[in-house]
Amino acid sequence: MANNKMKKATPVQQEYQKLAKQLEPKRPLFQNCWRAFLAGGSICVVGQAIQDMFVHWVGFNEKEASNPTVAVLILISVILTSLGVYDKFAQWAGAGSAVPVTGFANSMASAAIEHRSEGLVLGVGGKMFKLAGPVIVFGTVAAFFVGIVTLVFKGTGGGH
Repeated sequence: MANNKMKKATPVQQEYQKLAKQLEPKRPLFQNCWRAFLAGGSICVVGQAIQDMFVHWVGFNEKEASNPTVAVLILISVILTSLGVYDKFAQWAGAGSAVPVTGFANSMASAAIEHRSEGLVLGVGGKMFKLAGPVIVFGTVAAFFVGIVTLVFKGTGGGH
């Protein structure tokens, strides 16, 4: 696809692209991977600590503690986003901050904060769910197909 664009470009544009590619700074791949690993791992460690607190202090079992753990992680992410801390962390961490549920919460909160001046419905709600809509639709459709596949391969379970 990129080669097709180069073929359609004028000779001056092609020369510019070559020059721009030569002058582009090299990305520190190992450093980026290491930061993403540290950030994502740290978020997971915090999540595990929160889950352990729900298990030991509240008396939940591990399965019962999972939903409130996710809710607390989302709340922490939204608070840090509103304070401007999560965005700085995300710039340093890269994909390590975007992959966990905290990254999704950050994306939604950022969109809501950015467009709050446009009103609650069209600004906050509209822009926030413009991002979340595809994720929700994909999750719902994926869950539907996983349910169908499970039903087909496991059967109905009615007395077998």
